[in-house]
Amino acid sequence: MNDSTAPTGPDGAPRCPWALSAPDYLAYHDEEWGRPVHGDDALFERLSLEAFQSGLSWITILRRRPGFRAAFADFKIAKVAEFTDADRDRLLADPGIIRNRAKIDATLANARALATWSPGDLDTLIWSHAPDPKTRPAPKTLADVPAITPESTALSKALKKHGLRFVGPTTAYALMQACGLVNDHLETCVARSAP
Repeated sequence: MNDSTAPTGPDGAPRCPWALSAPDYLAYHDEEWGRPVHGDDALFERLSLEAFQSGLSWITILRRRPGFRAAFADFKIAKVAEFTDADRDRLLADPGIIRNRAKIDATLANARALATWSPGDLDTLIWSHAPDPKTRPAPKTLADVPAITPESTALSKALKKHGLRFVGPTTAYALMQACGLVNDHLETCVARSAP
């Protein structure tokens, strides 16, 4: 598939090429990706899922998101921070999620670290790294979309400084894309100007 233009979707509207590879992607692209996400628990969920995605296809995570939400108490920071060794063992045996020990441990450790923060601190920290949209031209092709930016590198460093794990610059940039800190919908994509 040529990534130089936004191909048309089932409704005839142009979209980012990746959105048309599976129905799950189409819904995620149209309804979530690039839309602003606020709230500590909501951002903790996105941060955790991006970490679980590392090395895997996003569709794998997207299709297991209901399982992740059930397994991780809807990503309520206060609840996940109280998970015990028995909960960890349960997660390692749960076929509804990705059973990666390092990623599970990082999610639990991140929740414990974030539970010590004041409400709104995670939201404030993450959004403080949003670049000025006026300085970012709309990508014309997928090749124009970076994997890492100075802002994602700075966000990664800030999160690590506060004790969070599995938050490298690439994961931080994927979080920025998913949560609307940057708008990486192609210039001609119908979702680029969606509310």
